[in-house]
Order: sequence, then structure tokens, then C-alpha cells
Amino acid sequence: MTVESTAARKPRRSAGTKRTSAKKSPGQDTELVQLLTPEGKRVKQAKYAEYAAYVADITPDELRGLYRDMVLTRRFDAEATSLQRQGELGLWASLLGQEAAQIGSGRATREDDYVFPTYREHGVAWCRGVDPTNLLGMFRGVNNGGWDPNSNNFHLYTIVIGSQALHATGYAMGVAKDGADSAVIAYFGDGASSQGDVAEAFTFSAVYNAPVVFFCQNNQWAISEPTEKQTRVPLYQRAQGYGFPGVRVDGNDVLACLAVTKWALERARRGEGPTLVEAYTYRMGAHTTSDDPTRYRHDDERLAWEAKDPIQRLRTYLESETDTNEGFFAELEAESEALGRRVREVVRAMPDPDHFAIFENAYADGHALVDEERAQFAAYQASFAEEGEGK
Repeated sequence: MTVESTAARKPRRSAGTKRTSAKKSPGQDTELVQLLTPEGKRVKQAKYAEYAAYVADITPDELRGLYRDMVLTRRFDAEATSLQRQGELGLWASLLGQEAAQIGSGRATREDDYVFPTYREHGVAWCRGVDPTNLLGMFRGVNNGGWDPNSNNFHLYTIVIGSQALHATGYAMGVAKDGADSAVIAYFGDGASSQGDVAEAFTFSAVYNAPVVFFCQNNQWAISEPTEKQTRVPLYQRAQGYGFPGVRVDGNDVLACLAVTKWALERARRGEGPTLVEAYTYRMGAHTTSDDPTRYRHDDERLAWEAKDPIQRLRTYLESETDTNEGFFAELEAESEALGRRVREVVRAMPDPDHFAIFENAYADGHALVDEERAQFAAYQASFAEEGEGK
């Protein structure tokens, strides 16, 4: 696993982040669209019929494809986390626990749709055909992206929280003016929903009937801030105030995420405007590798969500309801190991980052303070070489 076991640790809490395991997030009891239970059973209820129709004819091969996507995405994510711990990457934002939300929604898109991610959509990048190793250069500090956004209609990762919602809305407005029948999807987290950029994107998309889907992965924690610090109502209900529909879906159910996102994208393509999809999931790991979640959340909360693991529930269904045999899982395990090796080899072959690049282009004509800081940093770096020579 990519996360250290915290079972033996007593959670520490910072001021202002009090939360007990019994306290519920806003709308925790609110009904959500679910087509595959945590026990791996298909849900057949009339109230979900509109969404279930989008996956009614899904084949065992397609189900195995979704499972493969999630397994390989998790393996890639685990390797990236390990590489950061070994000093090969400066930072990494893990998607552990959010594989179903990303693979389900990512596989719902068409080739001509355009995706605007945050910095955690590694599974969506996989679905769009972006080589996973291309995601790592930015986190190593050797490039500003690593891929051509127009090659896969997958925008570069966005670090500024929430700004991609406006980018997606503007792009979608352009798509509508061009008369295309493609759609746009923007990803963001529960914390980003508090940003003004997201509110502005909702306003513009509604007023101009933009063909955009806002896909919010509500993973319960915006770094150390729980969802109740972001909203007093379920996030998907915010769409009502802007005049477009919102849907809450089980974010650990890949079938539900696939179905609801297909539904929302088709609405957009038909000219029916935006939709807000809230994928109710959980960040099983840290916010990033610089975060320590044991400081603000309880182990029992994490363990409860591990029991809803998106990969295990689909495996259970495959084993019990399809002709999937052990040979499939064994081959996938071998493919997973091969992917891990390739990721390690590619990263270790990358150049070291230019430690002084942070001082360039801050000012067009230079600045005395930047020059001073550069000199101080150079002296700091040189001190390591001096220490090594003294041994």
C-alpha cells in the first residue's frame, strides 16, 4: 500500500480541526446513485433506471476493462508515492480510494470531449491515453506539464485551486459557439467548491447554457479541513441555486460514476447546459506526500471507507457474476508489476531539476531581493559539497 499504517498511532489534532468519527458530513444520509454495492451486488431499483440504462448492456469484457484501469492506476499511483519517498519526486498527490470516480467518469468521455483536471486526476489521464510517466516530470521539477493537451484533449494539471472550472466553462462556451456536439468536463475537489472561481464558473455556465459537466470528487477532506467546513448542505445541491441539475453518486462505484457521467455529458451535448456531479468518495491516503492525515482524522473513519474499496467491490462482482477466472487476475498482476518497473526506470532516467530555476522569470528585468535570495541559496547548496569534502 502507499500509505503507512496508522493503527498504532493516536490521532493528533490541531486547533480548529476538531472532528469526531461520529460526526457526519453535510448530507451524509442523503440518497446517492449506486449501481454496485460495497458487497459487489448490482442494484436494481426503478429510481435509478434513468442512469442504469447507460450501463445496462455493459459486457463482462468491458467490466474487466474497468477493473484493469483501476488496478493499473492504483499501481502507478503507489509507485509515484514510493518514488517521492525515495527522493525522486518533490511531491505527489495520491488518488488512493478515488479510482472508481476517475475511471468511471473518464471512460464516459468521448474522444472529442475536452477534460480540465486538477493535479490528482491520474486515472482520468489514463483513460484519455496520456502516458502515466508523462505525469511525473512536473512533480520532479523538470517540466511544466509533460504532454500536449491537444493530443488527448486533456489539459495540463492545474495547481491553482478551482481555476480550471472557469477554464472549462470558457472552453465550453467556445464549443457551443462553434456548433460542435462535444462536451467539456471539469474536475475539482470539495475544498475547491469554496473558491470564488468555481462559483463564477457555475454562474457563467448556467447563464450561457455551456455544455460542461462539473465533476466534484468529494473525498471528505480539503487537506485538514472537513467537508462541514466547506458547506452546510450536500455539495450537489448547490447547483439548484444556479439553475442546473446536481446529482450525488457513489464515488466508489465505478458503474454508477460511468452511468451518471455519461448521462450528464449527453445532456451537455444536447444543448441542455451544465450539470454538477458530486462523487461521494474518500481520500484514503494523505492530501499529498507532505501531509500527515493522522494529525486530523481517526483511523476508524479510514477503515470504514476501506471496506468500501472500489476495486474490491468490482472484483467481487466479476468473480461471482461473470466468467472471469484467476488467469485474468494473474495476468493483470504481471502487467501491474511491469508498469511499476517502467515507471521507476523512466523517473530515474529523468534529469535532475535545475535548483535555481525558481529564481528565473520572477521579474522581467531582475530584482535586487531575488538576486540576494539566489546568492543565499547558492551558498546553502555549496555547504553540502563542503561538508562532503570534509569527511
